[in-house]
Amino acid sequence: MADLISNLAGITSPNPFWLASAPPTNSGYQVQRAFEAGWGGAVWKTLGEPIMNSTSRFAALHFNGKRVAGFNNIELISDRPLDVNLREIADTKKRFPNHAIVASLMVEPKQEKWHEIVKRVEAVGVDGLELNFGCPHGMAERGMGSASGQVPALVEQQTVWVKEVARTPVIVKLTPNITDITATAEAAAQGGADAISLINTINSLAGVDIDTWQTIPNVDGLGTHGGYCGPAVKPIALHMLGDCARHPNVNIPISGIGGIATWQDAVQFLLMGASNVQVCTAAMHHGFRIVEDLLDGLSAYLEEKGLASVQELVGQSVHRYSEWGNLNLNHQVVARINRDVCINCNKCHISCEDTAHQCIGRYTDENGAPYLKVDEDECVGCNLCSIVCPVEGAIAMVPKPNGLPPMSWNERQAAIAND
Repeated sequence: MADLISNLAGITSPNPFWLASAPPTNSGYQVQRAFEAGWGGAVWKTLGEPIMNSTSRFAALHFNGKRVAGFNNIELISDRPLDVNLREIADTKKRFPNHAIVASLMVEPKQEKWHEIVKRVEAVGVDGLELNFGCPHGMAERGMGSASGQVPALVEQQTVWVKEVARTPVIVKLTPNITDITATAEAAAQGGADAISLINTINSLAGVDIDTWQTIPNVDGLGTHGGYCGPAVKPIALHMLGDCARHPNVNIPISGIGGIATWQDAVQFLLMGASNVQVCTAAMHHGFRIVEDLLDGLSAYLEEKGLASVQELVGQSVHRYSEWGNLNLNHQVVARINRDVCINCNKCHISCEDTAHQCIGRYTDENGAPYLKVDEDECVGCNLCSIVCPVEGAIAMVPKPNGLPPMSWNERQAAIAND
């Protein structure tokens, strides 16, 4: 069996699957149930001055028969007294000493506020702190959450304040609601953060009821923007993770968050530079027992790849993630249709004819049977036909040798400049 032990900036856990700071980590009862189910760690729901939450709070995007493709949340930080949360954290850590418990924190951007809450929380035995600079709704309107997280100087300053008193590793949770997340990631590193976590939720409105004209969700007739998460945000999270993982001035461990629902998702995040992953929406959708599938799948994958430890996956794909200007423009692939598998639904022909490059023709063989064929001289290798095809293996994207040496846009421009 491969070793699944995870290490994020010195915070160890039995496996890399943590619950993110969110409704599933709102109480000791829940976190203890999660640990019993097999989760390696949990980031406790954000602590601060207790607030009042609204009803209703959640909404979801259901797409093409799939429930909860995206999830919208207008719930704020913990509405339970800090003393109660601290007592439950201490009890949970006592019962599960080998599991990671990280406290998510959010207070006003004042040095004394950060010093006070850090000391109180660390006194009950947490393994680390996560500074919530990501929440985009409610708390941001009070100057906290993403209101701080969108300003690199505030991220750096508040990280410095926390590090002045913290005795455990400090993770800075970043907001995706920003032009360039590496700016705040770099600020966190400059402030002394031991790690960063990303992404927090994306600003969103889940929908509008076309019968009542009310927003979804609505609270007594009014709606507001909330945080968007779930499988739909995974590509955005991977992009931001990759940008931070390859940035030379960040260079600290990363906890990956954003749409992780399967072990395959987790592997992608690990390959793109995450030291561990945090899960929320999938647990809310399917319950804590989903971790069994995550663990079994990851273990089998590591065994199949001949890897002794999950740590051997971390960052292995980062060097493959680059800028467009570095891509080989002379590399060529074309679509090729397998007639033995193709069901002649014409989906590829329609998509190519209407919205791509008009290179898939419809023909009839000597027996009068219809078939589809790609004109490889006209195909630009855009992948659209293989994406829309409903049959696995019916269309393959294959390399087409053209005898041209590799050349990127940047190399081309440099060659022109030197002529």
